[in-house]
Amino acid sequence: MPTGFYDKVARKFGSYHTPAKYSKKYPHGDPEEVFKNKLLEISGPEKVALDVGCADGRFTLSVAKYFKKIYAIDLSKGMLSAANKFKKEQGVGNVEFQIEDASKTSFPDSMFDVIYDRRGPTFYGEFFRLLRNGGHYLEIDIGEKDTQDIQKVFGRGQGYGKWDQSRLKKDIEELKEAGFKILYKEEFVYDEFYHSYEDLDIFLQGVPIFPDFDSEKDKELLEKYTKAFTAPEGIRLERHRIVVLAQK
Repeated sequence: MPTGFYDKVARKFGSYHTPAKYSKKYPHGDPEEVFKNKLLEISGPEKVALDVGCADGRFTLSVAKYFKKIYAIDLSKGMLSAANKFKKEQGVGNVEFQIEDASKTSFPDSMFDVIYDRRGPTFYGEFFRLLRNGGHYLEIDIGEKDTQDIQKVFGRGQGYGKWDQSRLKKDIEELKEAGFKILYKEEFVYDEFYHSYEDLDIFLQGVPIFPDFDSEKDKELLEKYTKAFTAPEGIRLERHRIVVLAQK
């Protein structure tokens, strides 16, 4: 995703998070909690970590106390500006935010004990180079069936039409090719329920499901989706996540 999209979101909302109101229903567990628990299992006060695609840095700031130091990288100046603002407000001293191209970073070989990636870019060969022997790589990523229904209504979207191409299988194959050993893999399908049309609209403004989403131009399509997928809990949006833990 071009950095300009995230810069635009940072300017509009001040961070990666919109004020949209919604609830979630997890039939088989919360993938974000699973990801965080796995990360804490491989953390340690002597370990140096790398966050790939850190966005506004809120997650990394929340886990910084479990590591000696965390380097957090992104290409969006707007998101990194927000991250440094939150860092200053929270008084966190062991996190360093910086602009880096994840495909070819400036860090030396074997610098990190842990690399984690929350829906960021996945360059496994580079991650393998950066990890020390025995180091861990952890990711949570977007599954191929994520937001499939709304994309069908809109006739476009991120990953549109690729719903039969397993993201979990693809990532595992690429990790193994890079030299990693897979320690854990799981996928999670769950629902989000937006409290109102306005909440879903503002949510779509802040995420790259439709990078070109326009509240006015897409109003008819969003109204069509809302009519078809409104449940007692709210306007349903199906989500799909994968979590993978690997070791060098």
